[in-house]
Amino acid sequence: MRIRRIGAAGALVATGALVLSACATPTQSAIEEDTRLTVGWNQPFFSYNESTSNGNATANAVIKYLTVGSFQYYNNEPALVKDESYGTIEKLSDDPLTVKYTIAEDTQWSDEVPVDAADLLLQWVADSGKYNEGEVTYDEETGAIIEHENLYFDAAALGGGLSNVTEVPEIDDDGKSITLVYDAPFVDWEVALAAPTVPAHVVAQQALDIEDAEEAKDALITAIQEGDTETLKPIADVWNSAFDFTDLPDDPSLYLASGPYVISELSADDAYITLTANENYQGDLEPKVETITVRYNEDPMAQVQALQNGELDIINPQATADVITALEGVEGVTVQTGSEGTYEHIDLTFNNGGPFDPATYGGDAEKARMVRQAFLMAIPRQEVIDKIIQPLNPDAEIRNSQTRVPGSPGYDDIVASNGSDVYDEVDIEGAKALLAEAGVTTPIDVTLLYGKSNARRAAEYQLFAESVGDAGFNLIDGGDDNWGSLLGSGTYDAALFGWQSTSLGISESAANFRSDGGNNYSGYANEKVDELYDELETTFEEEDQLRILGEIEAELWADGFGVTIFQFPGVVANRDTVSGVKNGVLSPSVFWNFWEWDPSESAVQESEEG
Repeated sequence: MRIRRIGAAGALVATGALVLSACATPTQSAIEEDTRLTVGWNQPFFSYNESTSNGNATANAVIKYLTVGSFQYYNNEPALVKDESYGTIEKLSDDPLTVKYTIAEDTQWSDEVPVDAADLLLQWVADSGKYNEGEVTYDEETGAIIEHENLYFDAAALGGGLSNVTEVPEIDDDGKSITLVYDAPFVDWEVALAAPTVPAHVVAQQALDIEDAEEAKDALITAIQEGDTETLKPIADVWNSAFDFTDLPDDPSLYLASGPYVISELSADDAYITLTANENYQGDLEPKVETITVRYNEDPMAQVQALQNGELDIINPQATADVITALEGVEGVTVQTGSEGTYEHIDLTFNNGGPFDPATYGGDAEKARMVRQAFLMAIPRQEVIDKIIQPLNPDAEIRNSQTRVPGSPGYDDIVASNGSDVYDEVDIEGAKALLAEAGVTTPIDVTLLYGKSNARRAAEYQLFAESVGDAGFNLIDGGDDNWGSLLGSGTYDAALFGWQSTSLGISESAANFRSDGGNNYSGYANEKVDELYDELETTFEEEDQLRILGEIEAELWADGFGVTIFQFPGVVANRDTVSGVKNGVLSPSVFWNFWEWDPSESAVQESEEG
């Protein structure tokens, strides 16, 4: 990666806004020496392997987007754009579905070890669950896997399309390609296998105590090809948890990069992470800013103040009316608003021995279902829209689909038949009647997990507590700033958080609702839902896809899985020292086009004069 000087010594803080053509090809650019950009974000980074169920969070994904390359990315339309400087994906056959992944010749990790078939094969064996055995348990505080006897890759993608690739993919002679043969057609084949998120040679070196990188990769490949579970067990253990950290590890191999940036600083106590241009990056998405620091603060108003003070250059906080009003009063700042690909929702826990678990009622599934329905009937979704969201978006409405974005094809038809209308309005008397019919004594304690320092969610909690209290539920404040790592821990009965889409895949929601889904933190299991997702994954006609999604949703709403509330209103604000910043609909949000962020000459002059 070339670096060119544009100004005097000293850090340049830079950002800006420029609408890009949706089909524009990223421009090859050179790093501008001594440039620095500071971005505000809400949740701190905590894992370098966002492919695990524990690390699967936007907080990690936005950082990894800067440091690890990929075959493709979504622009702000959103539309899928290929990055062939990283590698290519080629469908070789429809029957059987055969897909070849090839890493570009120059693609390498920041330690100069090539990215190759070993990395792809490791990603496949983890995401497919090919050799997984039994189940695992998780630490209630950290969400990480507790030491266990079984071989288990704890991938967030488990239960997805790669479970239909049961034969070990073949490696081509050049060692840079693997070929996947699906057992059945899969509608989302193009986004099924993620680019390698962590380096295979490091995983094998750590797990097998092998020093040489190539020798380590060979051992990993052989273990996968031969189904050597004894060797794969420590490999899975390292993949699952070795890359979880909140301060910069002493071992730099744990944060190697294959993308434009590499982590140079990370501090949990000081709440920031700094990324520096990766000198060994050879791809086309070469950025202009030399150093990016992301500073964390859950309080959106504090981010606005930091932007006004010049401490931050870009913020993408949770939008509230106060945030928008405050930003309108800041000079020299560009503000962009719109809807995001994230939706707010409440999920209920089915397997923690709590009020929504059949085990609490001697295995009586119907009684537990009635308690779940009663609780959800008392959630004041419209009041949340009226008091918190409509001041930002006067046209905001309740989101009534678990799988489709409002306004997308099929949304209205799905909502019309999925049964969500039962929860359109608060029905306290109906909730009380259900509890009486179930024969459950009130008050019923329900612990709600949410981001404690998140002002919007704290306000939602207050509205929820009052309303469900009228129905006979005692809503216990389970707010915790480490809420992400607690998902699936069983320490709460209901969780309030947002799902952000990472792709436009029709079967993307399978990971959330299948019984074996990597994002299924609720312990929810419904055989019919599993069967419907099996059918969806092999269905290519849109009309049939929407029909199946409607049937899935009818099961979810009838089971009292949870309720959707609203589509996120989005806001991005940036100082006027740089051009090229624009929010993205899907994850990684505002970071989607970081290579287009371009410090202006006027900003350089200001830095020189200061």
